[in-house]
Amino acid sequence: MTTDYLIVGLGIAGLHFCEQLEAHKKRFIAIDNDGVAATKVSGGVYNPVVLKRFTAAWNASKHIDAAVGRYSELEKKLETSLLRSVPVYRIFKSIEEQNDWMVASDKQELSRFLASEVVPNTFRNVKAPFGFGKVLGSGKIDPSKLLAAYKRYLTQKKALRTETFQYELLQTQDGSFQYKDIKAHRIIFSEGAAAHLNPYFPKQYLIPNKGEYLIVHAPQLDLDVILKGPMFVIPLGNNNYKVGATYSRDDLSTHPTQEAKEEIVAKLQAMIDCDFTVVEQIAGVRPTTPDRKPLLGSLAATPGMYFFNGLGTRGIMNAPTLAEQLYRHIEHNETLSEEIDIRRFY
Repeated sequence: MTTDYLIVGLGIAGLHFCEQLEAHKKRFIAIDNDGVAATKVSGGVYNPVVLKRFTAAWNASKHIDAAVGRYSELEKKLETSLLRSVPVYRIFKSIEEQNDWMVASDKQELSRFLASEVVPNTFRNVKAPFGFGKVLGSGKIDPSKLLAAYKRYLTQKKALRTETFQYELLQTQDGSFQYKDIKAHRIIFSEGAAAHLNPYFPKQYLIPNKGEYLIVHAPQLDLDVILKGPMFVIPLGNNNYKVGATYSRDDLSTHPTQEAKEEIVAKLQAMIDCDFTVVEQIAGVRPTTPDRKPLLGSLAATPGMYFFNGLGTRGIMNAPTLAEQLYRHIEHNETLSEEIDIRRFY
């Protein structure tokens, strides 16, 4: 079997690169082991603001506009509901934070994302005596639902193999790649944190970061916005909420821990004033980098081999634009900006 591209890893990065290939009528085969990907367990929130410092996220306007458009297209393509526009309410801890928010909302890069008025707290079971700052243009997708639907779609097209990629079986031949019965002109590794198993990947530039979430049932919370305090509280429907996430660079397994559960519960109790029941605990490992910028492109050692990794905590929002940039780099020889080029560390 001969194809244009072999894609290894089908998290949010691999998915959006497949979308670029399909849009340009390129042939491809994706290989994914259907393991616990960071995308699958993530909160699914797209948020253009760094809520700790009240600053715009990296290239926020460009990334968020493209993301909303692409997820809307995927809803139609996959015939499933994925996208929901939901404001983020950032809990103010003081009058000083209110003032800082007001100043930030006047800045050109933030004016479209930050409501200038303080939102008073009308949620009887949320602890927010100083009110909220409202983020505009934010929302969420269901990442687990998206990946499942997309994998069904690729399976129907005979473009997906569900298996663990065996690196030792990959061979280079006459400028192309041979893997089992597949001959591909180019190969894209988009494995996320699992790239630490990849012998071709420069592991020193990827920092795995474990995150854990709780799913809680809170019938009295009655929350219809995404709440941000010490944790995100994300409405799921039926009085269920996703709460998290933690950050750990020590334990890089995908197994939930009691320590993380206790941390999330304590922080949630500081945010709300009603009973809740823990329904489920989930964990994943994010692929982050030393400078918090993604790793795209190729290394000189193996022509035709490319990497799409390091999306970190904002992959949901950034992946569509980055996938297009990588595609144009490969197919049209457009230069990647230094801040995302994997070669910047060399």
